[in-house]
Amino acid sequence: MPRVLMYSTAVCPFCVRAEQLLTRKGVGDIEKVRVDLLPERREEMMQRTGRRTVPQIYIGETHVGGCDELYELERQGKLDSLLAA
Repeated sequence: MPRVLMYSTAVCPFCVRAEQLLTRKGVGDIEKVRVDLLPERREEMMQRTGRRTVPQIYIGETHVGGCDELYELERQGKLDSLLAA
């Protein structure tokens, strides 16, 4: 299973929903980067993704986007293959 990286903050309902879906899909280890605690990592997130909002999720080297994009991949049946890569 590829590495899953999620930029998040402490109080983010979308981060919680994204993590719940990934856990249901069998992802046991999500590398969470708390951008509210580490401003330099927020800057890194914005440079890598071009976005300011959390969550920002990477599966392996693929930038999935946020919670809505993650759930859209699931609806399209594409999330399992991305997690299996």
